[in-house]
Amino acid sequence: MFKKIAHIGIAVNDINASAELFGKLFGKAADHFEHLPEHKVNTALFAVGESSVELTEATDPESPIARFIEKRGEGVHHVSFAVDDIKREMARLKDLGFQLIDEKPRLGADGFYVAFLHPKSTNGVLIELSQKTS
Repeated sequence: MFKKIAHIGIAVNDINASAELFGKLFGKAADHFEHLPEHKVNTALFAVGESSVELTEATDPESPIARFIEKRGEGVHHVSFAVDDIKREMARLKDLGFQLIDEKPRLGADGFYVAFLHPKSTNGVLIELSQKTS
């Protein structure tokens, strides 16, 4: 079951410039920066109420974020929803006909397991399922 919006993911060209821009917007510095070599990205996270905004910069021209920006430019990349049991939620959604990008959860930023639904099955929106690891 979906609990809340965990974060909105925004693809950016320059994590430092974008963190400065969003820092001005939110009136505070980013709460967390992280380098994720296995995902080929750097992230900056801003807590906003009960949710967050996650800025994501590609570190490799072959990363999904680089391809997204090349095709669409900077902007909203995905919406992440917190779930209690990511494996059960993935199975439920697959049974309902949603197309999964990930067949099993993988470790994402800030200590969360993540899995994505293909935008072809969600009206063009990349949906991320997110479960805290501990």
